Amino acid sequence: MAYPELNARPRWSRTGDPHFPVAASVDGSWWVLRLNCFPDHPLWTLFVDGLRRFDIDDTPPEWGKPSDHSAPPLESATVEESLRPVRNFVAYASEIGDPCDNPFCCG
Repeated sequence: MAYPELNARPRWSRTGDPHFPVAASVDGSWWVLRLNCFPDHPLWTLFVDGLRRFDIDDTPPEWGKPSDHSAPPLESATVEESLRPVRNFVAYASEIGDPCDNPFCCG
């Protein structure tokens, strides 16, 4: 399956949230990366406007380094707007109704 997001060039900003540390506005949509409990799960899950797109361990070069601490921070109101649709999806696979309940990785 092809994912057009892999060829995009998002400009990541820090959210200050430990579960969803970065977000980017791409063509009017909010992209949010969830940091998963690696190696038990893939490193990242990409959400676009609150919908899960895919899991990924290594981000494509076009994405830069999402976890780079030099990325600019988002304003608190913008963080709230971008994270509102994903706030309930902290546990891996919670967005598909099957949240990980392993106390060692997601508990």
